[in-house]
Amino acid sequence: MDSTDTELEDIEVELLVRALQRRHGYDFGQYSPASLKRRIQQLAHTQGDGTISRLIERVLHEPGFLQVVLEGLSVPVSEMFRDPPVFRALREQVLPVLASYPQINIWQAGCAHGQEVYSLAILLEEEGLYERTQIYATDFNESALRQAQEGIYPAKEAQLWSRNYLEAGGRHTLADYYSARYELIKLDQRLRRNVIFANHNLVADEVFCEAQLVVCRNVLIYFSDALQDRTLALFRHSLVRGGFLCLGTRESLDFAPSAKDFTPVDAGLRIYRLGGRSAVRG
Repeated sequence: MDSTDTELEDIEVELLVRALQRRHGYDFGQYSPASLKRRIQQLAHTQGDGTISRLIERVLHEPGFLQVVLEGLSVPVSEMFRDPPVFRALREQVLPVLASYPQINIWQAGCAHGQEVYSLAILLEEEGLYERTQIYATDFNESALRQAQEGIYPAKEAQLWSRNYLEAGGRHTLADYYSARYELIKLDQRLRRNVIFANHNLVADEVFCEAQLVVCRNVLIYFSDALQDRTLALFRHSLVRGGFLCLGTRESLDFAPSAKDFTPVDAGLRIYRLGGRSAVRG
């Protein structure tokens, strides 16, 4: 692709972003440009006859096409107990503090297909805290939310997830929490009893709840610096004083304006606690 073709494609990407915002109210303008462009190119290949212009036409004139675009542009990729040391640290360093609260609220932002939501539920169950915990699991991808609510996943994932669970300090076996049939596993519905799944857009929506723990892993890496700052401020205002924030291992508070409000619990695992040098919220 020569420079002229690249420039034209960049214009098409900009026009698609504007069409999504003006026609449907979804703003992707603050997503990381390189990552967004890659996903738009993939979507054009599968849904736009190979052209972004065709995507724009469908976004403007086919109301039902919006959900296809949202599913293509979001990144609902995760696994149960992903990065096991993070979940071990939550078990050993965060949950004992949360145990002091009579009611625990956890916000799992960008919950994707729900694997980490159920991982949190298992941790809380094993630590005797689940009965007084409410987990709010949010995403803007309705298809991902539906799968998260069902709690049904390919059985081929079970072996990896079982290893992750044990490395995260699991007290039993992961198979205690699901049933297998054909080539699928279905997580025990008791893990859903204190979970509320809801649509929430980190780009445009405001504080979702007051929480003692906010978990948002591997979402900010797809945002521009400005949108990362907005989202981190949203989390800061959601947390009670002394509340915890858990980010993805490739994300960091180091250069964010919100860094001054947090103290690292484990900087390497990206776990922080609200109450830094100039925390502004109690």
